[in-house]
Amino acid sequence: MTPDQNALGSYLRSRRTRLDPAALGFAVGRRRTPGLRREEVAQRANISPTWYTWLEQGRGGAPSAAVLDRIAKGLMLTEPEREHLFMLGLGRPPEVRYTPADGISPRLQRVLDAMPLSPAIIKTATWDVVGWNKAAAALLTDYSKLPREQRNILRLLFGNARKRARQEDWSSVARFVVGAFRADVARAGAAGTEEVSRLVDELCRLSAEFAALWQDNDVVAHGEGVKCIKHPEAGRLDLEFSSFAVEGRPELGMIVYNPASPQVAERVRALIEAKGAS
Repeated sequence: MTPDQNALGSYLRSRRTRLDPAALGFAVGRRRTPGLRREEVAQRANISPTWYTWLEQGRGGAPSAAVLDRIAKGLMLTEPEREHLFMLGLGRPPEVRYTPADGISPRLQRVLDAMPLSPAIIKTATWDVVGWNKAAAALLTDYSKLPREQRNILRLLFGNARKRARQEDWSSVARFVVGAFRADVARAGAAGTEEVSRLVDELCRLSAEFAALWQDNDVVAHGEGVKCIKHPEAGRLDLEFSSFAVEGRPELGMIVYNPASPQVAERVRALIEAKGAS
């Protein structure tokens, strides 16, 4: 079998040869090649040395996800390296490890700020808004004026009468949001976590409408579409939205809203400029 035919084995060999045996508590002695020996990787991964050798040699069939996880830890792989290991070994990425997000990086904030006329937000899998630009503050919600626990799209949609009144078709929006929320928590590996369970329980107590929608078990992709809002100053605004994953942050998603017509774009510009001058 050539290296190209055994991409998993080649990758495993390349990762173990970069590790320092002494730093990991192994005697250095005389070694024919740099890095760890196969049996040392097997020891760190808590698997059979024979099984690990077969993996490098392209024998023994496909490994299980649990074995790949232990090997990834033993080889001290980064998250992108772990994902690549799973793609080579199983032909699919690993299950997502959900980590609650407290905020975004300055670089990601600069991405939002680079869209001065397009409202844009960064939300978590539980729909907490952790990043926004000035356009979003002017047209959607000025999250800077809300306590952190209230910066949640679901809490605002189901518990805030003013936000509800700004939706042209609240019922359709609510059904869509709950379905997209259910899909997001599953995609981020957050389904069943304490954080999600606590939020769902709170929303069910807050709103019988949310409770009914949650029981329906609908799932939708956020994707793209048109959002119509009734702004108290600018009137009806039709905004096209697109949603994007944040690379390396499976718990985060970005939504960008663009004016659906030149006329709406001019009203959006005027509103943002007025807000900036005030």
